[in-house]
Amino acid sequence: MLRPPHLSRGRSIMLSSLDKLAAWVLTGFLAILTIFFNMYLLLINQRNYRKSAKHRLNPADFIITAISLASISLQVLTYLWQTLDVIDTVCRISLAGAILLVLIFSVKFIIFWSTAFLTFYYGTKLVVEPVHCYTRIQEAIVKHVHMALAVIVVSGFANCVPLLSVLTYYNGTSSGLSDCGSIMPTDTTGLAYIFYYVIISDIIPGIVMVKCSISISYHLAKHLLDMKASSNGAHGPKLGTQMRVIKMTLSMVVVYVIFLIVDIFAQMTVVLMRQNTLALTVLFASIYTTVSASVLVYGKKSYWKELIASYNLFLDEYPCFSSMKVEEVKT
Repeated sequence: MLRPPHLSRGRSIMLSSLDKLAAWVLTGFLAILTIFFNMYLLLINQRNYRKSAKHRLNPADFIITAISLASISLQVLTYLWQTLDVIDTVCRISLAGAILLVLIFSVKFIIFWSTAFLTFYYGTKLVVEPVHCYTRIQEAIVKHVHMALAVIVVSGFANCVPLLSVLTYYNGTSSGLSDCGSIMPTDTTGLAYIFYYVIISDIIPGIVMVKCSISISYHLAKHLLDMKASSNGAHGPKLGTQMRVIKMTLSMVVVYVIFLIVDIFAQMTVVLMRQNTLALTVLFASIYTTVSASVLVYGKKSYWKELIASYNLFLDEYPCFSSMKVEEVKT
């Protein structure tokens, strides 16, 4: 049996009980923010659904709704796992920890691919490709948003649930690890499956998002130059809502790329270096959902304005907090 090599122990990263407790508390705080932003998105989309004449959400709102539901589920799962990791010091229910970990990986897969799909959708709507065959494929995918999201959800569980059988979960006593229910590769098959999971769940969605962001940025620059030339430089071109969506899309790509680099490093310390840094991997996923949720709210101009108005209205009830008001920008 091939065991993953241990890297330099002189530079090992080990988390103490205090470190894990701090990660647990921070995860709880992030969970509150994430649930707040995503519940706000869900309530706004539900209102739009009721107001719609056909009682139907547009594709972008439907994808955002799916991301919000998955983000809330991920925060609940991460907090449960962190709680188990801190409280169950003797690893009596390590199997429950392993199952929670697989569910976290599955929901992460769904969030990443749904975010990539959202970027792909905006790229299709904002950019007109000259390649007719590629354009037809894009249109076919966008027309079947519900089916595409269903495939993403099924693929998330289909690719991650086998981790319980392919990998070995440890109880933290014989392996020397402090993370109860840690799932580790013990042979070539397990190691290969870990690399397969990282490629299909992290790297490929990132490639899709980067490709779409480059395409959007290129066509945006070209469009702005054409508008500036047509106006003879008399005034700067304005895109309004489109520019807001473009900024949101590019911001989500930047956030994802930063998270991808940190997440891959954290997973390397767990799988290859055999360190007890699994809590960091879970924490980074929690941070990502919080930041991406705030970006999604800010990207929708009407959503952001309504949130700011509600926030200021709430502060009106408490005059002592009037200095914390946010100025509302009126168009």
